Amino acid sequence: MNDDIFELARQVGQALHARSRLLATAESCTGGGVAQAITDVAGSSAWFERGFVTYTNVSKTQMLGVPAPLIAERGAVSEEVAAAMARGALAHSEAQVAVATTGIAGPGGAVPGKPVGTVCFGWATPDGVQTERCVFAGDRQAVRAQAVAHALQGLLRLLV
Repeated sequence: MNDDIFELARQVGQALHARSRLLATAESCTGGGVAQAITDVAGSSAWFERGFVTYTNVSKTQMLGVPAPLIAERGAVSEEVAAAMARGALAHSEAQVAVATTGIAGPGGAVPGKPVGTVCFGWATPDGVQTERCVFAGDRQAVRAQAVAHALQGLLRLLV
């Protein structure tokens, strides 16, 4: 585990714990990497409620309630789907904070307007959802690591 990612996860945990909030993750391209970073921190059971790894479109619909027509219209890698994933993680858990990732880690999978390295994020609370689209450089591992770090940074911005 990258030391920077571990430190971000530790800070997220402190912020959640201080606010008596629970976190849920909804991950596609990161394959559970955000949840792994979170659970690498001792005591994370006090603030991490659950994680969903929804790698296929069907799983996004079945586990998180992401509307299939939304995926068909906007594509799985879109801010709209990331927002729906984050809202779904809240709706299907006891958490008050959620983060979602969906993207193209590579080396294949690029489509017009969505190059390899494109990752969309959603951060949700009961008050609403924030989204962001980033394009990261590097190979599959580098894109996924950057996406995990960015997801955690977004949680910190949301909580602080």
